[in-house]
Amino acid sequence: MGRTGGTRGTQGIRGRAGVVLGLTGLVVPLTMAIGSAPAAAASCTTATGPYQKQVEKFMGRPVDGKQSAADCKAIRTFQGWHGITPTIGYAGPLTWQTMNTILAQRAAGKNPNAAGKCPTNKGRIACVDLTRQLSWIQDGKKLVYGPVAVRTGKNGTETRTGAKKIYWRSINHFSTIYKVRMPYSQFFDGGQAFHSVTKSMYNPPGSGGCVNMRPAEAKAYWNLLKNGDDVHVYGRKPGT
Repeated sequence: MGRTGGTRGTQGIRGRAGVVLGLTGLVVPLTMAIGSAPAAAASCTTATGPYQKQVEKFMGRPVDGKQSAADCKAIRTFQGWHGITPTIGYAGPLTWQTMNTILAQRAAGKNPNAAGKCPTNKGRIACVDLTRQLSWIQDGKKLVYGPVAVRTGKNGTETRTGAKKIYWRSINHFSTIYKVRMPYSQFFDGGQAFHSVTKSMYNPPGSGGCVNMRPAEAKAYWNLLKNGDDVHVYGRKPGT
């Protein structure tokens, strides 16, 4: 997302107390509410998708590899929640890719840096794993906050990898490039920043390069980080 046009806001209080977020932000019900598909969605498809069994298992449906009316309604609900189109209940590649990312996020548990890919020798650092679409804050090896699901750059406007530092913060930022509000913006690489959005973290195809977060989590990052803090971005977003 673009930096242009923002107004520098008052710096938030930097909280240094260790706060570990539970995985409630990453949990998607295994059994979907099949009666709440968006009213504007297209008609349900009767076609069996290439990832039918995987999608059925993820959703807690009977795993028979055959599309049913109940399967379709449940898949449509999931697609509607996350802005996956066409919202017709088809167990296709994008739907399964989204579910597989959620499974990888759940598997991270409270040890997202188990593989040691985010540096532990820099003190306070915000880590961004593009592959799992996860972010967290750590001090050395100690997890301070997270992990939380994030939404990073789409194909063509990928979030750039490497070692970064937060260099500018704007609490009530407005992008004149994208014509959108970017609350709790913390810029770490040109126009790329942590900031909040109100859409699903799994809404395809992704951001313009920023690391999108839910409002409460972006606010927590604002309170836990400051100018000069390290950011480390690694991996590759699925589909890019």
